[in-house]
Amino acid sequence: MAEYRILIVEDDMTIVQTIAAHLESWNYEADYVKDFKNVLARVGEWNPHLIIMDISLPFYNGFYWCQEIRKISQVPVIFLSSADDNMNIIMAMDKGADDFISKPFELSVLTAKIGALLRRSYSMTGQSSLLEHRDLILNLSDGRVSHAGQQAELTRNELRILGLLMENAGKMVDRSTIMMRLWESDDYIDDNTLTVNVARIRRKLEEIGVHDYIVTKKGIGYMV
Repeated sequence: MAEYRILIVEDDMTIVQTIAAHLESWNYEADYVKDFKNVLARVGEWNPHLIIMDISLPFYNGFYWCQEIRKISQVPVIFLSSADDNMNIIMAMDKGADDFISKPFELSVLTAKIGALLRRSYSMTGQSSLLEHRDLILNLSDGRVSHAGQQAELTRNELRILGLLMENAGKMVDRSTIMMRLWESDDYIDDNTLTVNVARIRRKLEEIGVHDYIVTKKGIGYMV
C-alpha cells in the first residue's frame, strides 16, 4: 500500500500520465485533477500529502489555487512550469509554494525533490487532516471551515461535532454518539450544550454562505 498520496494539477495529459506512472513505480499513490473549476474541493476530498501544480491551468491559474489551498492546508506544493522566469518563481513562493521545477524536467530530479519535501514535511508532524462534503472543507488540525473562499473558526466542541457529522455524511448520527465524542474533552457537556453548539455551527456556516447544511431529526440526532 502506498504511503503517500500525490495530487497532480496539470492539464497536459501526456505529462500527467508520465508523472503518475513514474510516481507509482516509486510506490506513491498518484491522482490528478479532472475538474479545474473545483481544485480545492478535490484537495479536500482526497487529502493529498503533496501537490504538483502547473501555473497555466483552465479557468484559474496555479497561483490562484495555491493561494486558496494555503487558506485551509499546509500541504506541500511543488510548481512545475515552463514559465520559469524569476517573477513567476517569486510569485509561486509568495503564494505558498514549497519548490519550483522548470519544464522540461528530469523525472529523477522531480522524484528526489518530492522525497526530500515529504521527509521535511512529515518526519516530525502529521498530515493536516481535511474533510470535504458538498463543497464545504473542514480542517481538523486548526478548526477552520471553508466554503467558496470564505472561512470561519470553530471552537473545540463545534469542531468535534461537525467533524463527526462530516465523517458520517449522509447518515443520521444520534445525539448519544455525538455526546460521547464531546465527552472526550474536559468540558462539562449536557444535552442543552449540544443543542447550543449545533446552533452556533449553523450560524457560522450561514455566515460563509452555507445554508441548511445540518439536518435535525427531532429527538434522535443530526446529519449532513
